[in-house]
Amino acid sequence: MAEDLMRYDLLAQDALRSVVRLALLRVRESGLPGDHHFFIAVSINHPGVTVSDRLRKKYKDEMTIVLQHQFWNLEVYEKFFEVELSFDNAPEKLIIPYAAVKGFFDPSVQFGLQFEVAGEESTLEKEIEEEDGETEEDQPVSEEEAEAAEMAPSEASNDDSTVVSLDSFRKKK
Repeated sequence: MAEDLMRYDLLAQDALRSVVRLALLRVRESGLPGDHHFFIAVSINHPGVTVSDRLRKKYKDEMTIVLQHQFWNLEVYEKFFEVELSFDNAPEKLIIPYAAVKGFFDPSVQFGLQFEVAGEESTLEKEIEEEDGETEEDQPVSEEEAEAAEMAPSEASNDDSTVVSLDSFRKKK
């Protein structure tokens, strides 16, 4: 398979992160409409994330913030957003780059997005590695298996229930 020099995986991540930015921008301009509210999971060790030392100690790697009733001074920029929230009745200003966002969920309409944060393995990859004891890249692949993997999508039945993993189209590292 040809090498993906376009890095469509990264382009798609950026496009979906812009959905988060645009949703926050709408909230900044007009407030939260109806019952909409957001749960935003953040990798707090990502470069550019600004949180207090108190929060960094409490939430070692990841924290989820809720934008619903009590948030103030939401500012939305091209690469990051700022918001003030109350943690244990103490106001905290957070600065969060969109690249640090791991998940975005609006439970009022059951809409959610999940992101890969640069430098972190996906949860699925971690689970597979724990089960197998080795990564997919560590496993040898014969020429026959490689050819079968390339042929598989075209030989799939016309049944609409066929599931194809996007990982099968990604270049092995």
